[in-house]
Amino acid sequence: MAEILDGRFWAAQVKQAVAAGRRALGAAPCKLVVLLAGDDAASAVYVRGKQRDCVECGIDSDLLRFPATVTTAELLAAVRRLNADDSVSGILVQLPLPAGVDAAAVVAAVDPAKDVDGFTPVNIGRLQLGQPGFVPCTPAGCLYLLQKNGVPLAGRRAVVLGRSTTVGRPMAALLTAQDATVTLCHSKTQDLAEICRTADVLVAAIGRPGFVGAGMVKPGAAVIDVGINRLPDGR
Repeated sequence: MAEILDGRFWAAQVKQAVAAGRRALGAAPCKLVVLLAGDDAASAVYVRGKQRDCVECGIDSDLLRFPATVTTAELLAAVRRLNADDSVSGILVQLPLPAGVDAAAVVAAVDPAKDVDGFTPVNIGRLQLGQPGFVPCTPAGCLYLLQKNGVPLAGRRAVVLGRSTTVGRPMAALLTAQDATVTLCHSKTQDLAEICRTADVLVAAIGRPGFVGAGMVKPGAAVIDVGINRLPDGR
C-alpha cells in the first residue's frame, strides 16, 4: 500500500508557525507586495492563494496590477519604488510576465533582501554555494515534505525531472545539500525511464501531466509531483 505524503497537513503546520512568529514581531512592519501583469488566468489563481495565505499568517499584502501592455521600464520603476519602501518586507514578481517584457531584468532588479521568491541572481547563487538566502518556495516545500515524512536522503539516489530555474535546478541543489546523489533530467535526457527507475526519490517538475507512469518508479521510492495541469476532462 502506497503512503500519501500529505502536503495540505504540513502546509497548515507551517502557516500556524508563521502566524505565531508574526504575532511575536508585534508592530514591526511585515508586508508582501505582488506585481501582477497581464491577464494570465493561472497567475491570478496563484496570487489569490498567496493573498489568502497572508491573511491566515497575519501578514499584510498589496497587489499591484499592470495591463498586458506594461513595459519593462514601468515594471523596473515599480520594483525600485518597492525596494526603497521600508514598509515593504517582501516583493514577489508573478511570472510569467507579458510578451515583450524583459522578465529576467525585472526579477534581477528586486532587492535580494526582499526577494521572497528566491529568484534573483544573488539568491540563486547563494543557494548553489550553500549560503543562507531566500530559497524558491516550491522546491523548499518539496524538501520539507520529504523531511517531515522521514524520507532518507543522505546517500540516496534522487532524480529530478525538469531543469527550470524555479523548481528543477533549485530542487537539485537542495537535495545535493542533503547529501543525496542527484541526477537532473530534461527533454534531451536519454534512457529517461531507466534513470527514473534508479531513484529512491523522484521529483517530477516537467510540466506534462501523466508523464511519469508506474513503470518508471522503483518500488518503495518517494515520489513528488510538482505539476498542476488542467486536463481535457476538467480535472
